[in-house]
Amino acid sequence: MLFNSLDFLLFLPLVVGLYFGLPVRFRWLLLLVASYVFYAWWKVEYLLLIVASTLVDYLCGLAMGRRPTRRARRPFLILSLVTNLGLLAAFKYLGFFADSLEALLGLLGHPTDVPTLDVLLPVGISFYTFQTLSYSIDVYRGKLEPERHLGYFALFVSFFPQLVAGPIERAGNLLPQLHHPRPLDSLRLRSGFFLILWGFFKKVVIADRLALYVDPVFAQPHAYTAAHYWTALYFFVFQIFCDFSAYSDIAIGTARIFGIDLMENFRRPFAARSIAEFWQRWHISLTTWFRDYLYTPLLRSGGRTSRARWFSSIFIVFVLSGLWHGAAWTFVLWGALHGLYLIVGLLTRPVRRAFWHGLEQRLGRIAPAPAHAAGIPDLSRLLLRLRGGLAVLTTFHLVVLSLILFRAASLSDAAYMAAHLLDFTGSPALPGFSFADWAIGLGSIGLLEAVQWIDAHVIRLETWIETAPRLVRWGLYYLLMAIVLLLGVFDRRPFIYFQF
Repeated sequence: MLFNSLDFLLFLPLVVGLYFGLPVRFRWLLLLVASYVFYAWWKVEYLLLIVASTLVDYLCGLAMGRRPTRRARRPFLILSLVTNLGLLAAFKYLGFFADSLEALLGLLGHPTDVPTLDVLLPVGISFYTFQTLSYSIDVYRGKLEPERHLGYFALFVSFFPQLVAGPIERAGNLLPQLHHPRPLDSLRLRSGFFLILWGFFKKVVIADRLALYVDPVFAQPHAYTAAHYWTALYFFVFQIFCDFSAYSDIAIGTARIFGIDLMENFRRPFAARSIAEFWQRWHISLTTWFRDYLYTPLLRSGGRTSRARWFSSIFIVFVLSGLWHGAAWTFVLWGALHGLYLIVGLLTRPVRRAFWHGLEQRLGRIAPAPAHAAGIPDLSRLLLRLRGGLAVLTTFHLVVLSLILFRAASLSDAAYMAAHLLDFTGSPALPGFSFADWAIGLGSIGLLEAVQWIDAHVIRLETWIETAPRLVRWGLYYLLMAIVLLLGVFDRRPFIYFQF
């Protein structure tokens, strides 16, 4: 079931009404049934995968809970890992590896047909697989007591607001909230409703309209010029942010109505001053998952942490992150590129710091600050702002350029676009993308950035929504709804991260 569909707009109020109308002891059961219905809306058969993953991890968790040492728990952790990663590999990666092996054998002069499964990728399998794996690993490490109630555990795995595209929740946060449901709260209802509306604005007004430009350019890059490529890249970076963060907003807002707090998944990523900071702000639930369950164990394995181990751990994590995003070499290279970005940033950090420090000292000798110059910013503050602005601009464009690999249909398309990025001829005008589309797209991006700036520097909008006068609050609700209805693109376009 798509969030941006009439089905969901009917489904959510029905579930909310039934949830708060039921006795507390039955609410988990309603949410579980609703979650399974939500997921089965795509393909009923894929419920079997969620049920299988749920049962294996539930039983493995119980078995690990009965054993006092990690050594005794290890076989059950391995069973959980093999089952979940095996299902993920079979449905998501088998075709990719088979095609890659066929290509390699062909290059070696031994063309062979490698058998594979011809099945559709189950929606959200990467998300709920990582969620269940985090539970098994935490129980194995002794950080979490195993959940003994199968129903609550099944709901943790399949909770419908964040089932398909996250945030990837931890059992330590979500399970206690499922056990202790909160009563209906007007403040939560207000902020949850606002987040849902804001998510719809980002999805159908910004992301889906920008897609009208982005999709044709990436579908046939040979038919366009560098002006189109740069416009498509700038549009795509906002499209994917608005598309993915919209899902998170709607998920967090929906869960909040039910009295459940999900983790923050985006924190103004385009304000990042480095690639490392970007990944602390973008898809936070996945970044922290890789940090806690892959990067840290890799870094700690083998004793003393050397620079080589540090950098190799970073590179491995980002390559696997790229593979997590998609079963294609474009995604693998995209992840590797971000790993290289991070490593180069770490290697050059002392040089960059020395450059700015030396520049400040030289300029200070040339133009010393006047004594008692009230209201005049000193040189060090101006340099700090310049340094910060350049860092943000550089980081943003490194991310933009990497999206050639992320969005291109093939490596050859990505290579062609990269090779022609400086061939500026013609204009960025695109048939089918009208002046109104330009105005709505660019105006909406401007509104988004203004709202995010206010949220970060003036007042948290969720806090303001909770306390604003009713007239002001409902005026904003109606304004957002009017913008969505009048300016939205309603073609039931799936969320981008559904493919992962």
